[in-house]
Amino acid sequence: MPQQLSPYQRWHLDKPLLTGVLILSGVSLLILYSADAQGLRIILAQAARLAVGLLIMVAIAQLRPETLARWTPYIYLTGLALLAVVLIVGAITKGAQRWLDLYIIRFQPSELMKLGVPLMVAWYFSDRNLPPGLRHTLVAAGIILLPVLLVAIQPDLGTALMIMAAGAAAIFLAGMRWYMILGVLATVAAAAPLVWTYFMHDYQRRRVLTLFDPESDPLGTGYHTIQSMIAVGSGGFFGKGWNNSSQAFLEFLPESSTDFVFAVYAEEFGLLGTLVLVSVYLFLFGRGMLIATYAQDTYSRLLAGSLSLTFFLYFFVNIGMVTGILPVVGVPLPVISYGGSSIVTILAGFGILMSIHTHRRIVQF
Repeated sequence: MPQQLSPYQRWHLDKPLLTGVLILSGVSLLILYSADAQGLRIILAQAARLAVGLLIMVAIAQLRPETLARWTPYIYLTGLALLAVVLIVGAITKGAQRWLDLYIIRFQPSELMKLGVPLMVAWYFSDRNLPPGLRHTLVAAGIILLPVLLVAIQPDLGTALMIMAAGAAAIFLAGMRWYMILGVLATVAAAAPLVWTYFMHDYQRRRVLTLFDPESDPLGTGYHTIQSMIAVGSGGFFGKGWNNSSQAFLEFLPESSTDFVFAVYAEEFGLLGTLVLVSVYLFLFGRGMLIATYAQDTYSRLLAGSLSLTFFLYFFVNIGMVTGILPVVGVPLPVISYGGSSIVTILAGFGILMSIHTHRRIVQF
């Protein structure tokens, strides 16, 4: 008969996922100490944010998926409301209006939608026949596009694309039909010239062009890519050793503690260390997809799968950006990059995965 897992059994099943998260947290503190020229301030701030994120992860892991499903519409609507508030009274930093300043803390509401959108799409499909028909697919697309547009006009194209990817992953896992997929691809291809001409800012267009030839603007839009590629290449196979990143110490590498922290890691630990780090990320991704495979209802399965795919895209896009195979879009390296809102969001996502896996029922014969 079905039997609930005991607290000890839940802890035992949580251990692989929790271990991977703790490894990344340790790497974060280790590499940020080096990237910030042995500054303790950034380490203490990152440790505090990781502690808050881990506490939230553990708290969410105690919730049943049914509870998350009941809260989902409210989470989504709250996220939309906060995005609207940002456009009115949000703090402007580096020309972008992305933050809500509450004096005690500042946070980025768009990060909430990286969870809110897959939660909502999974909730919408949870009591419907799958694969979804055209009407339900269009409704799900509307659920995704509304927050994407609100984030894109901040402007924050990188986060908007990640939110879109999170929602699209849920639709794809729901069994989106091939003719719909081909239709979406055709629509994207047809709309690309319009987006390029009328919706992308000049700096965004320059970033895309620089991808193909960074040397065309070595002191402008190509500078980040050139310096990060130098850092990655100079690490060789074994790396220069911890605390020996010349690109970071000599301040050639911009954003060395945030978007380009992977370049510091690669320079210090080389190809061998990079393979180890990528293996940890792939383990967490695989573990998440395994949780999705064994999930026992549609909501949990779609949610776990979309969160795992989004996590994969996070580290794939960041590493691709640093190594010059993708344009610079401002996506942090999950858990490791210095930050607050993004770390809490990612760790909350892992908490959801733990909730789905540890509250499933087992059957004894």
